[in-house]
Amino acid sequence: MTQNILTIAGKTYRSRLLVGTGKYKDFAQTREAIVASGAEIVTVAIRRTNIGQEPGQPSLLDALPPEEFTYLPNTAGCYTAADAVRTLRLARELLDGHDLVKLEVLGDSHTLFPNMPATLEAAKTLVADGFKVMVYCADDPIQARMLEDIGCVAIMPLASLIGSGMGILNPWNLKLIIEQARVPVLVDAGVGTASDAAIAMELGCDGVLMNTAIAAAGDPVLMAGAMKKAVEAGREAFLAGRMPRKFYSATPSSPGEGLMSPCA
Repeated sequence: MTQNILTIAGKTYRSRLLVGTGKYKDFAQTREAIVASGAEIVTVAIRRTNIGQEPGQPSLLDALPPEEFTYLPNTAGCYTAADAVRTLRLARELLDGHDLVKLEVLGDSHTLFPNMPATLEAAKTLVADGFKVMVYCADDPIQARMLEDIGCVAIMPLASLIGSGMGILNPWNLKLIIEQARVPVLVDAGVGTASDAAIAMELGCDGVLMNTAIAAAGDPVLMAGAMKKAVEAGREAFLAGRMPRKFYSATPSSPGEGLMSPCA
C-alpha cells in the first residue's frame, strides 16, 4: 500500500522508524538493535562515531554497511551554524558525496533545545549547497513553515527534550505543524517507550526518530522490536481513523434492536 510508504527527498522507505546509532555498548549490539527495529535510515553523529575519519579503528561502516542502510549524518554537538555546516560538509566527503543529512544546532548543553535562529541560518546555507536537509527543530509551527520554505525535505520537531524520555508534551503544536506541512513531519527527541511512538503516529506524524529510548532500555534489542510494532500500529490506527470521543454519553457495544424478551 502506498499509504505505508515513507518518501523523503524522492526516495521511498518501508519503515517509518529511524534509529540512532549512539549509546550502545558496542557495534555488535548496535547492529542487532537496528535490525530488530526494521529501520532503513540510521542517524550517525559525525563528531562521535567513526565512519572513516579514524583509520585502523572499528568503524560503524563495518557493522552497518551503507549498502544495507541509508545513512543520515547529523550535527549532534554543534552549537553554531558554521560548525554544523562544516560538520556536514565533512560527512559528505567521508560518505562519497552523500547529501541526505540531519541538521541540528543546539542552544545549550543543559537542555539540548534547538537554537532556531542558528538552525535557520545553517539550513539556508546547506540547501544552497545542495544538501537534502532533514531538520531538528522546536515544535513551533511558524518556524517549521520557515524551514520548509527554505527547502528542507523533512521537519523534525522535538516531542520533549533529547534523551529525556518524557514523551509527547505538546500534541497540539505537533498537529498544527502536521496539518500545514507539505513535507514529511517526524517526531525527533523525547520518545521514552513504545506508547510514545504510537501516539506520535496516531497524531499523523510520518515517522519517528529515536536513539536513547532503545539504546538505554534494559534490553535494547527487545525494545527495538517493540518500537517497530508501535510505529506500525500507530500508523494503522491513524489511517483507520479513531472513533469519536463521546464525553458523558455511553454507547453500548452491542446493538439494542431485536433484543429477546426476558423469560417469564
